[in-house]
Amino acid sequence: MASAAQCFSSYSSSPATWALRQRGGARVLQLSSRRSFCVSAAAGGFDNQNREYVIVGGGNAAGYAARTFVEHGMADGRLCIVSKEPVPPYERPALTKGYLFPLDKKPARLPGFHTCVGSGGQRQTAEWYKENGIEVLYEDPVVAFDGKTQTLKTSSGKILKYGSLIISTGCEASRLPEKIGGKLPGVHYIRDVADADSLVSSLGSAKKVLVIGGGYIGMEVAAAACGWNLDTTIVFPEDHIMPRLFTPSLAKKYEDLYQQNGVKFIKGALIDKLEAGSDGRVSSAVLKDGSVVEADTVIVGIGAKPVVGPFEAVGVNPEVGGIEVDSLFRTSVPGIFAIGDVAAFPLKMYNRIARVEHVDHARKSAHHCVETLLTSQTKAYDYLPYFYSRVFEYEGSSRKVWWQFYGDNVGETVEVGNFDPKVATFWIDSDSRLKGVFLESGTSEEFSLLPQLAKSQPIVDKSKLQAGASVEDALEIARSSLQSGASV
Repeated sequence: MASAAQCFSSYSSSPATWALRQRGGARVLQLSSRRSFCVSAAAGGFDNQNREYVIVGGGNAAGYAARTFVEHGMADGRLCIVSKEPVPPYERPALTKGYLFPLDKKPARLPGFHTCVGSGGQRQTAEWYKENGIEVLYEDPVVAFDGKTQTLKTSSGKILKYGSLIISTGCEASRLPEKIGGKLPGVHYIRDVADADSLVSSLGSAKKVLVIGGGYIGMEVAAAACGWNLDTTIVFPEDHIMPRLFTPSLAKKYEDLYQQNGVKFIKGALIDKLEAGSDGRVSSAVLKDGSVVEADTVIVGIGAKPVVGPFEAVGVNPEVGGIEVDSLFRTSVPGIFAIGDVAAFPLKMYNRIARVEHVDHARKSAHHCVETLLTSQTKAYDYLPYFYSRVFEYEGSSRKVWWQFYGDNVGETVEVGNFDPKVATFWIDSDSRLKGVFLESGTSEEFSLLPQLAKSQPIVDKSKLQAGASVEDALEIARSSLQSGASV
């Protein structure tokens, strides 16, 4: 029975707040000061009917977790999802790809990409959740929680109860400060459908588009803007696009392709401020060197940060951010788990703690976590990093682009192919082991080889790869190294 008043603890968002630290090999919880507040609740009840399992967050991971609960017959009347969004979980990558296509070029729209269609599963619309007895609370994010009483408070004041809690709060877009124009009308950030709708509206009347950031968001949004035939510029501080993954040589091939589509690049540049025109909308960007770039629509893609609040007390990893979990996605607090972008988990094959902001990890971590929760599974999560991008896929595009990467981009590189259309890059360490592999425009069979190579990390003959006459030859050489048995 609930008391008439529920007390919650509000923790500072400072990095010093409850963090898991390493001391002599042991993990130690450190607690900073906190303040408490009380809210009234109806005596004898809570605002969620389904209280055994509660998922906080309504993104990709939540949708795939829900599917796993259903597969085990443990959702009906037992599972509640608390989301800040007005719609059920959906495949978020669509927002910077097909969703941004012009209306005459078959853009993606809901309900077409609700989870779990991204992995070939059933489309989980609002009706699907109802039919499976899953309670979903929309547009009401959790703002506080009390681990002792296993209760949550939402922004509307609802008091929720949980038996087991899965934190699936994901990330939020990093933003430019308001004082330099980060909130001007016409300045966009993309994280949810409302963001994408706002951007589509701007693109419909835009003349000059400025994309800030040369990573995934920047590349995908710029490619979509080409479908609208807009004057598009990308500005970023690095020497080339996708610096976390692409080599300079690989980046140049993609930059050339974008330039052929009319995209302009300003490299090694930082934004000083965004300025508004007479109508109050953004009209230009002033760079640190004093130069000015005109733009009536600006898209900011400068990264994201994990949404750990209000769960700092569960344990935040000080190095990579996010809620720290073990190889079964259990936090330091019994009965509380974390999955997806927000989870700082042991990346087993590389022996390090990592956060992975990618839909593939969101799907797989959700499944692994729920399997752990509902069964006697004790197998450690053994994730193979995987990234991909698809651009220029709108109708009328002269060339569609789809690349995939598996593994770790460390060591020396060997690049094979002329990008017409294929190119492959292999990362090889000092022991001649293949650590990572990248492929553009491969066949389904060739793409299926990549995870085998990255997982096995075979010893390869670098000189043979370099001498490969084509991407197909290089992949066959790598395939033969698997057959030799010289792998980890």
